[in-house]
Amino acid sequence: MTATEVPASATGYTARRTLPLRVEAIRQLRRRRTMVAALILLVLPWILVGAFELGGPPQPGSGAPELVDLATTGGLNFAAFSFFASVGFLLVVAVALFCGDTVASEAGWGTLRYLLAAPVPRARLLRQKLVVALIYSAVAVTSFPLMSLAAGTVAFGWHPLRLPGTGAVLGSGVALGRMGIVLAFLLSVSTDSPLGAVGGAVGLVIVSDILDAVTALGGWRRVLPSHWQFAWLDAMQPQISWGGMLEGAAVSLSYALILFAWAFRHFRAKDIVS
Repeated sequence: MTATEVPASATGYTARRTLPLRVEAIRQLRRRRTMVAALILLVLPWILVGAFELGGPPQPGSGAPELVDLATTGGLNFAAFSFFASVGFLLVVAVALFCGDTVASEAGWGTLRYLLAAPVPRARLLRQKLVVALIYSAVAVTSFPLMSLAAGTVAFGWHPLRLPGTGAVLGSGVALGRMGIVLAFLLSVSTDSPLGAVGGAVGLVIVSDILDAVTALGGWRRVLPSHWQFAWLDAMQPQISWGGMLEGAAVSLSYALILFAWAFRHFRAKDIVS
């Protein structure tokens, strides 16, 4: 009998009642890595504010594409700059940490076999952990820019969003709508982190970034998972261009479906005893 097989006479056993989302969410919340990640994401915006206050006004042309030049003009612009500074690595690591470590850590501690002996069906265990990991990832992706907005507003005031390179200004209502679009895009492209080891997810993004820099690949770069990570900048224009964001979201979701399907297939047949 395997760890996931239950005798027909097991009174009261129902697979769908094993490992409730609430229990898994509490277990993950108590993890030290969750607390450390939350601390970094919530404190870093204030460190950036301190860096700007200490270093003085940014020099024109010191950052692409001029987002850093406008970072101190108000909370909205500071949040936009924080997006740009964090999306390439920090948010990737945060999502990889929650999605990649959730099963690998259980295996490393030797507790995975006991969870399956509870018995929790393998597909359900992976699904419950994935749902909780994605919820925490969504919280991580949204908490950093929201805290950046709060920190920037406290430090630099609440002013309309100034768009880089155009001189155009968006009112607060329109600017918040654009920020919502950016957040929605970031959430969609964050799902391409595979449900595997943290290093594998981060390594995939690093390799993708390196390949994306090889212009000789031409149109092949459009299928790389990180090629569209800055497509949200199209929302920082007077007229929104949806093409890049929609294509980037489609590419990312395709990667997510393939990688999650592979993860479920691999985990169902994995030997967790050895």
